[in-house]
Amino acid sequence: MNRLWLLTFAALASWLCQSLDAAPPEITATFSIVAVDPENHVCGAAVASKYPGVGKVVPYVRADVGAFCTQHHHVPKWGDPALDLLQAGKRPEAVIAELLKDDKSPELRQLAIIDMQGQTAVHNPTQAPEASRYWGAMTGRFYCCQGNTLTGREVVIAMSKAYEETAGSLADRLMAALIAGDCAGGDHRGRLASGIHVAKTGVEGHWLALDVDKSDDAVVELAKSYAELKHDAKGSWRGAKLPFQHPCPDRPKLSIPKNP
Repeated sequence: MNRLWLLTFAALASWLCQSLDAAPPEITATFSIVAVDPENHVCGAAVASKYPGVGKVVPYVRADVGAFCTQHHHVPKWGDPALDLLQAGKRPEAVIAELLKDDKSPELRQLAIIDMQGQTAVHNPTQAPEASRYWGAMTGRFYCCQGNTLTGREVVIAMSKAYEETAGSLADRLMAALIAGDCAGGDHRGRLASGIHVAKTGVEGHWLALDVDKSDDAVVELAKSYAELKHDAKGSWRGAKLPFQHPCPDRPKLSIPKNP
């Protein structure tokens, strides 16, 4: 009887492993931004997607370390190890190389990472299927914005411009960039979820964390919650204040790029 039970258990375990291997990957098509403010010892990330609860599986931030995003065929279990490597002194590009070293699908990942000195690295999903295009990324002083399954290049361009030109705190600038990406089109499939996470020296865990897990208009809902929030992470940006004003009521309808 024991031998029969062991054989049955072995067969079940083998079937389970095969089933897990055959399971389709989670695809977190999204757009996001990672950024740091070295002078004020603050780092953060913001994200939006058609993927539910995206703020809980894409952005990872740690005080005095930096921020990391894993998206497209995302790997949430890389979040803490990526920040551990960064904290251990690895440069951002070395962290990404370590994560992808033994990965079986490296060209389906989109990764972005930034340390507290403002050094960035980004890896794009160069083998993303047609449905995941447009994808791209832009980096600048102390930030990196990236996305896939976008309505077009305007999304990352608008995010970059908004981050650079917004006067306010790091959280203000992250929100402004996320809103700009959404107003430019965002994820061509829809506006289901969004989130912003910020960490600060001397504060354990998240200093600021706001998430919209399921909505018809997630970024606008997040922006409204941010405007209503009383928090020291907020600065002088108009979008952080009440009364709340819809940032782009005349947004174009979502559509797949004609020339992905």
